[in-house]
Amino acid sequence: MGLARGLPGPVVPCPALMSPRPPGCAVHGARGLARSGRAGLTLTLYRPLLRMTQTANRARLVLGNWKMHGSLAENAALLDALRAADAASHCQIGVCVPFPYLAQAAQALAGSAITWGAQDVSAQAKGAFTGEVSAGMLKEFGCRWALAGHSERRTLHGESDQLVADKARAALEQGLVPVVCVGESLEQRESGQTLAVIERQLAPVLALGREAVAGMVLAYEPVWAIGTGRTATPEQAQEVHAAIRAALTTLGAPQVQVLYGGSVKAANAATLFAMADIDGALVGGASLVAEEFLRIAAN
Repeated sequence: MGLARGLPGPVVPCPALMSPRPPGCAVHGARGLARSGRAGLTLTLYRPLLRMTQTANRARLVLGNWKMHGSLAENAALLDALRAADAASHCQIGVCVPFPYLAQAAQALAGSAITWGAQDVSAQAKGAFTGEVSAGMLKEFGCRWALAGHSERRTLHGESDQLVADKARAALEQGLVPVVCVGESLEQRESGQTLAVIERQLAPVLALGREAVAGMVLAYEPVWAIGTGRTATPEQAQEVHAAIRAALTTLGAPQVQVLYGGSVKAANAATLFAMADIDGALVGGASLVAEEFLRIAAN
């Protein structure tokens, strides 16, 4: 599944993400699937079945992740431009801003069609956890969203898969929508481990159960495409999204929105959104430019 070839090889979702389905289902689980050209259903043959999973009930969602950018003055201009946009001209959108600017975002966007949230949340409700911000605190600022498990948190702060699941649970307990991020490194992709990595990252999240997962948003962000200018091809992204959708369907939560993130721009958004199991985007740098962000949301 090397990136040098541009497209992934004929690799289908791994067994743990594609657990057996009851007779009569379009796909009968992992045993009928194959890796790298062995007997079974290749990705080429499997893809038409994946398109069947899309339903009209999954609204498109575009979230901006400002990361550690902004100032009071810069934010004011950006938020004013977003608020001024005609809500009918774009899908559901939101912005995840740095903690110090939550009050500013809440004030600027109150009463608009645009929602806001935070880029992280503590797994703890309260206590001696210096530097942490609880879900209850975020709720007081009117947050709808809380990112959990962004690759920069996993890599730079050593966040484990279980901690990410614990953060998602804490957000849910306060009525927030956790946006759980998963994704593989370049080395993992080139060695054919992509789906195994996604399976491992999702395991403790899915273990929270159908009701909990139904209240989340998931985001697939290949680490090698975040802030690099490189973007997964629509086919590469769809392969992973389809595997995630299959796992959600097995759990009984097929309507959960699954976003794509990784150098999303207005120029590539339409082709990504055309994929059956991509329900929107988690946008990084492009979310700092109102016109570009709104163009992505208008696709």
